[in-house]
Amino acid sequence: MHPVDALGRAADGYATAPLLNCLLREVAEQLDHEPNVYRLPAGGRLLRVRAGRRPAEPELYTAGEWRPISHAELVELTADELWRGTGVGNDELPREMTDSKDVVATLLTARAAATAPDDPYLRSEQSLITGHPCHPAPKARGGGPAAGWLPYAPEAYARFPLVLLGVREDALVEEGDTRSLDCLGTPPPGYRILPAHPWQLDLVGARLREAFADGRLIRIGHTERPARPTAAIRTVHLPGDGFPEELFLKFSLDVRITNDIRRLWRHDLLKLRRTDTAAATAFAALDGPAAWLSDRGYRTADFAFEELAVLVRDGLRPHLLPGATPLLAAAIAEGFPGSPLDGRADPGAWWTAYLRQVVPPALEAFARHGVVLEAHAQNTLVAVDADGIPVQVLYRDAEGVKLLTDVPRQAGWERLVYCLLVNHLMEIAGALAETYPGTDPWPAVRHELSRHEPILPEIAALLASPTLPGKTNLLLRWTRADGADARYLPLPNPLRGA
Repeated sequence: MHPVDALGRAADGYATAPLLNCLLREVAEQLDHEPNVYRLPAGGRLLRVRAGRRPAEPELYTAGEWRPISHAELVELTADELWRGTGVGNDELPREMTDSKDVVATLLTARAAATAPDDPYLRSEQSLITGHPCHPAPKARGGGPAAGWLPYAPEAYARFPLVLLGVREDALVEEGDTRSLDCLGTPPPGYRILPAHPWQLDLVGARLREAFADGRLIRIGHTERPARPTAAIRTVHLPGDGFPEELFLKFSLDVRITNDIRRLWRHDLLKLRRTDTAAATAFAALDGPAAWLSDRGYRTADFAFEELAVLVRDGLRPHLLPGATPLLAAAIAEGFPGSPLDGRADPGAWWTAYLRQVVPPALEAFARHGVVLEAHAQNTLVAVDADGIPVQVLYRDAEGVKLLTDVPRQAGWERLVYCLLVNHLMEIAGALAETYPGTDPWPAVRHELSRHEPILPEIAALLASPTLPGKTNLLLRWTRADGADARYLPLPNPLRGA
């Protein structure tokens, strides 16, 4: 097969799996007598797939026979089914789904000519080619040309200097501890350092012309050390080697990635100190090595509050156990070179150790402190010892934290169950069972959850429930709902009877 054709087929497969996951979870009806065949109820058409954690090779029953369909045809089929089923039209989402596949093709080409980072942690952060396994367009980058986004793509092993701006002191807005930003450069008198993501600066530059013209904003240069984008794309890692401090910086990015425009919204920033303090307090009270990566504070300009906002997050090293290597949980689920899940003589013991690190902090933060972590796989770092055994968990992202003082307990519990169980443990469990056929991951999950019944009355009902909440990302995007307006469909609960 010609290399270009092989690349196209690979990109098609990467993009097809998450779209099929959404379509089969949210819309299709599985036929009882044929487990790999599904009916699309609005149009009455039959779809056959190769089953598995990442469904593949879709076929449509047409004129009395099964015909393979491409990703492009699957997009058309999905759009038609949703239009018939909801009565709502949407020309944006099909473009996003197509853009997502095109992005994957570009990333595969770029990765073939690039070198992965030596650091296992960075390699895990930059490994996600599939991305969110249950989103119709997980890799969409706003539909713009690749030249605009590829230099900043974690999946292409990007590294780049940040732009250093100076914001006039009378226009500066900040809250919390942002002193680390002052070490990035030396502004002239009357100005403070404001780092900017170069992609975001390209996107919003036209809106800043007046501020540059009247001196409220100036260009100072670039950071000495290159930043590495993490899986979150707009969050970058700045290494500490040879510099005062290792840290993470999170920026606004006026691009839709999965469900949301990834801007640091004013309302989220204004409550950030409260949610971060609550999470940090909860983790400080825990027994064991679990750590919270604090979002210490933010800095911005009053004339571009959201567009130029930058959030300062703790680095890893002060929190890590000696000798432990942090890895992104989502990368363990998707697979990457050097994954600790590979080559295990006793996968059951590895899984028990994983659960013992990851589950208790999330449940105890909820039960004892009313803190609802967004404990999905992309917000979870699992540190492993020299043998690859999980010994510590580090959670992050105060922007996604909810407090039970602000939301009903049932809503908070549903969100935690979705993030921790469906969007995290279910994915790792699936990878474990796929890597080690015959392994049943769910009795260990049930046992770990059962240990927390004395502090969480919801556990008993969770273990007995026939269903778990599954977020409807396809329908959310099709109906143009706000990304924070989560809606759930019932999924079969593998814990029941495990």
